[in-house]
Amino acid sequence: MTKKILLLAALCATIGINGCTSLGAQRLRADQVDYARALGDATKREILSAVVGLRYADTPGFLNVSQIIAAYSFDASATALVTAGQSSLNYARANANSTMSYSNHPTFTFTPTTGEAYATAFIRPLPPTLFLPLADSGTPIDLLLRLTAQSVGGLQNGSSLGGPNGNGSPRFFELLHVLRRLQLAGELTVAYSEVNHVGGVSITLGATPSGESPQTAQDLATVRRLLRLSDKTKTYQVIYGQTLDRGDTIPMVPRSVLSILSNLGAQVDVPAADVKSGATMPTVALIGGETRPTVVVHSGPKAPADTYVEITYRGNVYWVLQSDFDSKYALTIVQNLMALAQSNQEVKTPVITVPAS
Repeated sequence: MTKKILLLAALCATIGINGCTSLGAQRLRADQVDYARALGDATKREILSAVVGLRYADTPGFLNVSQIIAAYSFDASATALVTAGQSSLNYARANANSTMSYSNHPTFTFTPTTGEAYATAFIRPLPPTLFLPLADSGTPIDLLLRLTAQSVGGLQNGSSLGGPNGNGSPRFFELLHVLRRLQLAGELTVAYSEVNHVGGVSITLGATPSGESPQTAQDLATVRRLLRLSDKTKTYQVIYGQTLDRGDTIPMVPRSVLSILSNLGAQVDVPAADVKSGATMPTVALIGGETRPTVVVHSGPKAPADTYVEITYRGNVYWVLQSDFDSKYALTIVQNLMALAQSNQEVKTPVITVPAS
């Protein structure tokens, strides 16, 4: 009888320890996904916070998560007490128990982006060689240029500072729609090349050798008319600038990351009292058949239950709806552009340390 009791106590201890091990393994398997999602959600909130803050002329700050330490603690113990004696009733009595505890105290290390790294990643205009090749990877070129270009061929995009060209040129948005149709038809390609270690990007219109539809032929003629391009060539080099007389280049003035975020903020609806008091500028309303903001940000005293991202600023809540796919996709492109802008910087990638015991 005593041997059976001792075996029972040992089994209880084994179950407790194995339970801890099983729990640890489950947490380890989940950490990669959980922390990746948490980092993604934090970046979305950082972007929305910068967009809304810039609307009120607040200087944004950016923090990189450089290290995550998941400090797990698993403790297990087991005790057994056996009592035996001689009497007229001959008895043997035993008590066995096991305990298990679990705690998690993660530590995060943040590195602020400052100095030259901040200037390069956020203040300087993005080179077309950095973002235009995304169009050849499936990113809609109309959304890409709407975010990154202040002007193409002298046609002005909307501007956060307002003024005579604050709402943008109707022909700019006409150009974006036509370019998108050509991209969907396979009649627009973007190529990156290097000459003497200097990178350049070109756009080819009318990529297919034959079989142009009437709509495609009309769209190609419209692009060449709007950008004053020669019809004697199909490939045009993208250069920096406003307008040129040459017909074999496409002049473009790109935006910086801060400019992208500022222009998104200019389209955000804010309380009328803030505009009246001078705390912020009036909302920029786009024209030319494109009146929907690139990212639709709602505001109010309280956000609905199902939001994609939300923040609180100056006592007001700002959010993007989970059901608004276009806005969510635009924010994803902005996140990709920010990552590309920081690609040449010596930014430490997040290191996640998870104890195995």
